[in-house]
Amino acid sequence: MLDSKADSFSSTEKAINEADNDFSTSKYKDVEIIEQPADMVRGVAGKLSIWTLLVVVMELCERFAYYGASLMFNIYLQQILGRSKSEAVALNRVNQFMAYATTILGAIIADQFLGKFKTIVLFGIVYLIGLVVLAISSADFSVEGGFGLPGFCIAVFAFIGFGTGGIKSNVSAFMAEQIPLGYRATDTPGVYEDSKLTTERGFRYFYWSINVGAFAGMLACPQIAKNESYAIAYMLPAIVFFIGIIAFVGGTKRFVKKKPQGTVLIKVWRCMRYARKHKREGQSHWLDSSLGVSDQEWNDEFVVGLQRSLRACKVFLFYPIYWSVYGNMTDLLINQGLIMRRPSWLSVDQLNVVNSLVLIVAIPIFDNFVFPLLRRMGFRMGPIVRITTGFTIAVCGFIYVTILQKVIYTKRPYFDFTGEDIPEGAANDISVWLQVVPYGIIAISEIFTSVTGLEFAFSQAPAELKSVLTAVYLFTNCGGSLIGMILGIWSSDPEVLYVFAAQTIILGILAIIFYICFRHYDNIVAKQEQFNS
Repeated sequence: MLDSKADSFSSTEKAINEADNDFSTSKYKDVEIIEQPADMVRGVAGKLSIWTLLVVVMELCERFAYYGASLMFNIYLQQILGRSKSEAVALNRVNQFMAYATTILGAIIADQFLGKFKTIVLFGIVYLIGLVVLAISSADFSVEGGFGLPGFCIAVFAFIGFGTGGIKSNVSAFMAEQIPLGYRATDTPGVYEDSKLTTERGFRYFYWSINVGAFAGMLACPQIAKNESYAIAYMLPAIVFFIGIIAFVGGTKRFVKKKPQGTVLIKVWRCMRYARKHKREGQSHWLDSSLGVSDQEWNDEFVVGLQRSLRACKVFLFYPIYWSVYGNMTDLLINQGLIMRRPSWLSVDQLNVVNSLVLIVAIPIFDNFVFPLLRRMGFRMGPIVRITTGFTIAVCGFIYVTILQKVIYTKRPYFDFTGEDIPEGAANDISVWLQVVPYGIIAISEIFTSVTGLEFAFSQAPAELKSVLTAVYLFTNCGGSLIGMILGIWSSDPEVLYVFAAQTIILGILAIIFYICFRHYDNIVAKQEQFNS
């Protein structure tokens, strides 16, 4: 039997979900959309339109810029700007904090004032200015003139951080809005393209594009910095992102652009306040007292959508520690690689390309083979099961990292680097290629945890709150960065071993608690999808 909490999905919920699904073909050119046919035997994912893919390409260019530039921050801050390991880690985590703390601002501007398309373009311009300032500040004349660190802070915290947040809170939802909701006939009788599965595919390939861009940026930029200069290495992301913006703007006439919804957060607050004030006995949800009210600014569709959104927010509360562990790839894992034996041609931060490469290969495999096979076998991996799986895989990856750190400290000639006269660039006799394993494991965890989080935020929010709920999900990354900033105090050798161990243990415990607390949500979501049909 379904959990009793699923009973709140009444006929009102069905009407709400149908209201969220716009079947108007006028908004989706050259697409014939129908409601669920009676002879449907099986639903399959449809192809993504060229306009959906254009949003994906823009995201690819933005991620090239973000990862190509930010991957170099840790070494750039230490070797060029003379910061210590702990200072470099702290500044890098502040960058991540700013990039995700500003997502709420981007969502508010999009949902209340400009709409997603204009907001993405506006923050894209801000982002581009930051990349140019970063390139100028890293030139020799700027560093020698004392503008290196101030320029870095201005570029990253005042421009790139805001630009990233404004784009990230809107671009995935904007991509999903290009997919018409409903069903399309195929050449096989009884088999129809199901927009829910097409949207899942869209999010997987959106995430795939993130990693193609990240892979290219992380492969190219550190090598340019190593062989040419940081100024040129930072200018390349600016050029690539400029191309992405131009391509994105070129699709303006064909994009589906939903109008801003006005002061939606004020409506949320008033709806919640009304529900608290008029609470009735026997309610299955505390917001139910706001249903059936005719003299207020909201309707039943909005109330039940808000209920779904609040449920999703509870799920997202567990994400910050995952992001804290994930964020180690851009600083603590790089520092670990710096004390390991490596070939002269390798810039140790480039091992992050392993993470992106695994995702580039694995996402199509999971999309075309693994997940369809599981569905045909009758095994449905709901969002909670997928997220729990991702957390568990990440724990396994960092058990490996913790053990590897311990092994490094047993190797000659510097052991745990606490002796006297440790030279700059000192490394123990252990191969850096052992780091390939955790980068790959974290990549697989992202397919289950990160992709599902984006998809869950979009699917649970009503039309007025899609950008806001996406921003709330992305804001959890900000919490992970804050945890990382605190732990950065102990990022030097040998204390970093205990940082790895503590994060691994905490995430393992939270994964268990997460599944116990939310496993019934998969039944609720399944019933929601049934009503959608």
